[in-house]
Amino acid sequence: MSQSGHMSEKSTPALGSTPKHSIIPAPSVPEMADFKPFPNFSTDVLHVGQEPEQWNSMAVVPPISMASTFKQFAPAEHAGFEYSRSGNPTRNCLEKSLAAAEGAKHGLCFASGLAATTTVTHLLQAGDHIICMDDVYGGSNRYFNKCASKMGLEISFIDCTVVQNVLQALTPRTRMIWIETPTNPTMKLVDITAVCQVVKAETADWEVKPFVVVDNTFMSAYFQRPLSLGADMVMHSLSKYMNGHSDVIMGAICLNDEELTEKLRFFQNSLGAVPSPFDCYLVNRGMKTLAVRMKEHMRNGLAVAKYLESHPAVVKVIHPGLPSHPQYELGRRQMIGYSGMLTFFIKGGLEESRKFLKALKIFTLAESLGGFESLCELPSLQTHASVPDEQRKALGITDSLIRLSVGIENVEDLIEDIDKALKAAVKF
Repeated sequence: MSQSGHMSEKSTPALGSTPKHSIIPAPSVPEMADFKPFPNFSTDVLHVGQEPEQWNSMAVVPPISMASTFKQFAPAEHAGFEYSRSGNPTRNCLEKSLAAAEGAKHGLCFASGLAATTTVTHLLQAGDHIICMDDVYGGSNRYFNKCASKMGLEISFIDCTVVQNVLQALTPRTRMIWIETPTNPTMKLVDITAVCQVVKAETADWEVKPFVVVDNTFMSAYFQRPLSLGADMVMHSLSKYMNGHSDVIMGAICLNDEELTEKLRFFQNSLGAVPSPFDCYLVNRGMKTLAVRMKEHMRNGLAVAKYLESHPAVVKVIHPGLPSHPQYELGRRQMIGYSGMLTFFIKGGLEESRKFLKALKIFTLAESLGGFESLCELPSLQTHASVPDEQRKALGITDSLIRLSVGIENVEDLIEDIDKALKAAVKF
């Protein structure tokens, strides 16, 4: 972003022979000077776990260790690695980088975000109770609703944006509170500090205390660090912002507690849902540009949100960086910036949504988010189709709700693309 907060006026010739950015200017985005990055963030992410001295070759980039097994000096005497499921040099490098990014002592990688969720849930046992934010990723909802519930676990989906709801939902068998903030797809914010304080105070004399997990996928470690706000664990779908290139499926858990870490290491090895060394290499590479990518996502996301908020074909825009967001002040306290995620309600219903999504040329109609390219989707029929219909309606996930993952293309091109698609979809 320039010091003035305005984007470049340069257009992309491939869009057409007649540039129209002068007709559809990018809205001015206020300077985000008060959003300071976490100290040493880029330095730590670039260097922690990447030390050339750990390799005989002194390679600056950690090599991809594809070996499935490792030679031992004698039975049970080895150089730190036995079998790649149990530990891998390339994965170790990434796990250290992830821990540094979240300000955590430990990081663990898994084959997907849902594999990370499943592994954490294995810390519980039949009869235990889970409190889960009602508005979460559809896959998380499906896992807790359709899978975890069959293991004798009780799951309560509640609105954690009201702290009193969490307090009232606690039972002597509550062992895990699962928070997602901002939520997917309605962009609600949960006050992490308030929830953690209430849970810890209410359960202070419990023999077995519940732990709080925060899904930080929408913000990335660059904009939000839940552990510093009182959470016990942070979960990521690394497939999204942390990798940033839409070419890896992977998940992670970061935490400080030694005992919980040892238990998770046991399940990581025992359940076996670990990522490949090559995928770890890719995410490790993606992490190197996380800081610079997130700044561009923030700038473009805010510009698109401001444009949509002023458009006559749009009923409502939900972006935590807009003063119109009902939890705007919480967002400014809890996060140090915003990602490229936003939701808006188009005038009309399913027909208008379909027309809009079909008319887009730069935004790609696809599930997932957080890559350098801009994506769009209709949660009611895509990412959240597995959420029970009644629950979708209660959450406001209607056929007119459209989710955008704003990428790092020229923002003028993105706005022009949206403008043309809205004109094609809605009469106004």
